[in-house]
This record gives sequence, C-alpha cells and structure tokens, in this order.
Amino acid sequence: MESRSHKKILYLMEYPIDLPGGGQMSTQTLCDGISAYRDHDSSVYRFDDFDDSLIFDPVVVCPELLTKSKEDYPFKIVTYPSDENRELSKTLRLRNFFSRIAWFKRIIRAEKPDVIHVSMSESLISFGFLRCLGFFSKTPFVYTDRGLCYGYRKHSKLCMKATLNKAKFMLTTTQFNKDLWLKENLKCPIRVIPNTISSAFDAYDPDGRNRMRTRYGLKEDELCIGFAGRISEEKDWPCVPGLVKAIKDAGVDFKVALVLSVYEDRDEEIVKSIKTGISEVIGPDKLIYMQDLSQKEISDYYYMVDIFIMTSSFESFGKAAVEAMSRKCAVLSTAVGGLPEVIGSKEDLYDKENPSAFAERIKLLAGDEELMRARREYFYNRYKSLYTKEMNVLRHLELYREMSL
Repeated sequence: MESRSHKKILYLMEYPIDLPGGGQMSTQTLCDGISAYRDHDSSVYRFDDFDDSLIFDPVVVCPELLTKSKEDYPFKIVTYPSDENRELSKTLRLRNFFSRIAWFKRIIRAEKPDVIHVSMSESLISFGFLRCLGFFSKTPFVYTDRGLCYGYRKHSKLCMKATLNKAKFMLTTTQFNKDLWLKENLKCPIRVIPNTISSAFDAYDPDGRNRMRTRYGLKEDELCIGFAGRISEEKDWPCVPGLVKAIKDAGVDFKVALVLSVYEDRDEEIVKSIKTGISEVIGPDKLIYMQDLSQKEISDYYYMVDIFIMTSSFESFGKAAVEAMSRKCAVLSTAVGGLPEVIGSKEDLYDKENPSAFAERIKLLAGDEELMRARREYFYNRYKSLYTKEMNVLRHLELYREMSL
C-alpha cells in the first residue's frame, strides 16, 4: 500500500451534487467509483488486471448542499455560496458568474489539484475566465460535454471554445457529439467515454420481474409499456397519449407504467394532463403511476416493464434508455441526438410523425415471445458491454493517468 502514489483530481460544478440531475448524478457515480478504487474496495470492483500504483483522490467543488451533508459521500466536497434563484434576472446571473470565478480561484489555490475535471458548461466558462487570464496554466484540465454541440447559444459556445483550446482533453458521451465538435476545429483532442448510470442499477435481480409484477398486479403474460423521466420540454410528454392511442388502435392489449419527476409547481399541471390523456385512451385501471422515485425505486420500476419508450425531441445521451437496458427491457426510441448510437439498432428507432409504424413494432414484439426475449437480451448485453459503471470509471482513470504523466 505504501508504494501507491496519490494524485488529487478536482471536479468543478455549478450545481449542488445532491440536486437531482444527470450531470450531478454522473459526477457522483464517477467519484464513488474512483473512491472505491482508492480504498481498494474489492466488494465494489475486481482488481485482478488493475494497476493501482497511481491512485486519485476526488474532490468535488459545488454550491452548498441542499439536503445531504458532506459526510454522506466517500469523497471530499468543498462548497461555495451560490444564489439558487440566479435565473430570475440578468443581474443575478452576472453576480453569480463573477462570484463563482472568485470562489473557483480561491478553492483551486487552496486544494492544489494535479488534474482539474470540469463537469458542466457554466463551470467551464467560469474556469475559462481564469485560465485565459493565465491562472493555473500548469494544471492540466479536461471537460466533459454532457450536452450537444449545437445546443449552446452562440456567445456561450465562443467562450467554451476559447477555454477548450487550452484543455488537455475534451470528453463527449457519444461519437455523435464528438463528430459535431470536430467540425469546430478545436486544438484539444476529443475522446468518447460513454455515460453510465447510478450504483442502484449495478446488480440485476433475477426475481425482480416477478417481485415487481406481483406488487403492481401484473400477470406474467400481461404487456407493460413504460415511460419515465423528468418533466421537461425536451422529453415531449404531450406526445405520450397519442402514442398510447396508436398502440391501442393497433389492437394491442397492454398497461402503461408511468414515472415522472416533478421539480416545479407548474409541473403538476403537466402531470395531470399526461395522466388524463393516457387514462382516456386505455382507462385509469390500466395506468400505473409513480412520482419522484429514488434511484433504488426507479431501478426496481424497470423490472415490471416489457417495452420502454423514449419520447425525447432532444437528447445528448439517454440515460433512461440505459437504465431500462440494465433491467432487460426492450427499448424503442426516437432517433434524436445520441440516442441512435445508444440504441444501436435501426429497427428499434421510430418517428413520432408515423405512430402507426411505431405501434406495429410494438405489436410485433408483443405477439412474438421469442423475438421479445431476444430483444430484451440484446439490450441487456449492450448495457453490459458498453455502459457499466466499472467501464466508465476505468476509462476515466486511464485518462487521468495519461494527463498526470
């Protein structure tokens, strides 16, 4: 153990790590994994072929935590004050921006990291302000873009590009987004490290399907269609009742298991509209509804689902699709952003403008037990070969080692 060399890696974020969100969850999952390697926790990872001569200590820099304490995490957290209502006015946003810059400067000086990993776009611009002024020029940094290149405003992208030209590496979660960024002619190399899902999905329970279906009154041969996600414009929730109607019109008998995450008061009206629309098509007795589930609860939810549907109109990666894969669901998805790359099969992509073709695909799966089993195994194997937490952490560790040489 004495021969192991430790390096510190600092993660810069503009949201509290305990605030629900994809970027926060991905950073926590990565830091949990790095901490397990640091602690040589064989109950979490295998170490047979792992060179642990260089170990990283993760330190997360983020605004003050909302509900959890720093002691709840196996890695160090350094917080700074931030106005949670910064979106209400331009003045507040600017004040928050310059305050974040000052805090980043103070914290980086105090922590003296060996590597900086910027996890969010606003943090990249804030750190870039310092880097372009010559601060911390000897500390290598990497940025993970969890969005899509064309999803940023013009002035934001200009600031991001100026900073990225000083980066050691840029990471994307899909080849699709990498190809978009390559057209921007950045000076830094770009690599793909696919996203992963939370630790709640690590172990597959062979009895999970029977357990969850029994709990919610679903028979083994009863088709269950799943929809799940947060309330946001990108998820295009108003299209769901229409898709449900298309399935019913195709002559398929099924139930819907719907899970939504609500963050604002106005979201409740959207939830009510979606539930009403589905119930009017198939009846309220065929709708199973759950809201604001924990990661453990959502990992159990997928066990009852036969076919999980992604309805997104904009998606950089599609973590919900991978979550469903990990529970042996068949997955159908819109062909937007990075989703075709995650899904990996054209026959499982659909066009919302052609709901009848979408419904026919479901009818085909519902009527062919062998095909359904084959598709469920296909998606599960895809998850195991590409998107596990262990693979995600190992790829990051390899990158950090390269940056430390």
